[in-house]
Amino acid sequence: MYSITQKLLLSCDPEWSHDVSIGFLKRTGSNVLSSLYSQSLDDKPVECFGLRFKNPIGLAAGLDKNGECIDAFAKMGFGFIEVGTVTPLPQSGNDKPRLFRLPEHRSIINRMGFNNKGVDYLVEQVKRSHYDGVLGINIGKNKVTAEEDALSDYLVCLNKVHEHASYITINISSPNTPGLRNLQYGDALNRLLSGLREQNEVLNERHKKKVPLLVKIAPDLDEVAISQIAQALIATEMDGVIATNTTLDRTAVAGHEHADEAGGLSGEALTQKSLSVTATLSDALGGKLPIVGVGGISSAQDARERFKAGATLLQVYSSFIYQGPALVKELVNA
Repeated sequence: MYSITQKLLLSCDPEWSHDVSIGFLKRTGSNVLSSLYSQSLDDKPVECFGLRFKNPIGLAAGLDKNGECIDAFAKMGFGFIEVGTVTPLPQSGNDKPRLFRLPEHRSIINRMGFNNKGVDYLVEQVKRSHYDGVLGINIGKNKVTAEEDALSDYLVCLNKVHEHASYITINISSPNTPGLRNLQYGDALNRLLSGLREQNEVLNERHKKKVPLLVKIAPDLDEVAISQIAQALIATEMDGVIATNTTLDRTAVAGHEHADEAGGLSGEALTQKSLSVTATLSDALGGKLPIVGVGGISSAQDARERFKAGATLLQVYSSFIYQGPALVKELVNA
C-alpha cells in the first residue's frame, strides 16, 4: 500500500504531494493507520554530544518544518528526528513553484524559503507529541530580518525551543534566504555563535538540562572556508556540526530540464560533494566535534562511506522521499 501511494504521489505536483503527505502523517501518527508505514528495527545505540541515540539514522530538517508529524516519523524507525527550520514569525516562503523533482538523478531542487508557521506553533506541536527519543529543532531567521540583526531572531527561537529540544541546530546555510550564508564567515559567524552559546548556557542552567548546539553548513565551501569554520566552531564551543545543506552547484544535473531553477539541490546529485566536505571538515576538526552527515545518502554503501569520512550520525531527506521507510531500515541494518 505504501509503495502504491508513493508512486501516485511522485506523479503529482511536488509541493501538493508534500502537503498531502504531511497532512496524512499528522492525522495518523497516533492511530491504527500508522501501521501502514510503521516498522520495528533493532536498536543500534550511539552516544554523541551527550545524548543516546536509538540508532544513528535520523530525519533531516525541512521535511517536517512545523513539527506536525513527529509521532509518525518516530514509527518509521528513525533514531532521531529534526524538525524545522523554524523562524520567530510565521512566513509563507518564496513564490510558487518552488519545488522540483529530478527523478533521473533521484534528486530535488527547492527554493522554499523557510516557509513555516512560526516558532510558537512548532513548540505547541512538540508538546503534543508522544515521542520520547532524540528531537532536534532547527532554527533560522525571518527573511525580513537584516543580516546584522540575525542574532536577535536566533535568540528568540533558542529561548522558546530550548526546554523542548534534545539538541538545537543553527541553520546558516540555506541558499533560499537572501544573505543567510554570509553568516558562515568571519566576525559574523563568531558573533552569532558566541551570542547563542552564551544564552544557551543561561538556559541550560535555568532548565536544568544541557542542550547541545549544532551548526549546519553548506556544501559549497572550499577547503580554506571549511578550515575557518571548523576553527570558529571549536573556539565558540559548539557541540557538533551538520554537513551539509543543499548545493547551488548544478554540475551533477547539467542538461536536466530543471537544472537552471534557482534553489538548493539535494539527493543523489549531492552525494559526492557532501561526502567530500564531510571528509575535509573531519580533518579540520581533528576529532574535537562530532559530525552529522547528510546529503545524498541513499544506500548502505553511501552510509558506510559517510561514516568512514568522519560522520558519527547520518540524516536523510530527499532519498527518503524517493525510497520511503525501507531506506531507514536499510541504513540502520548497514
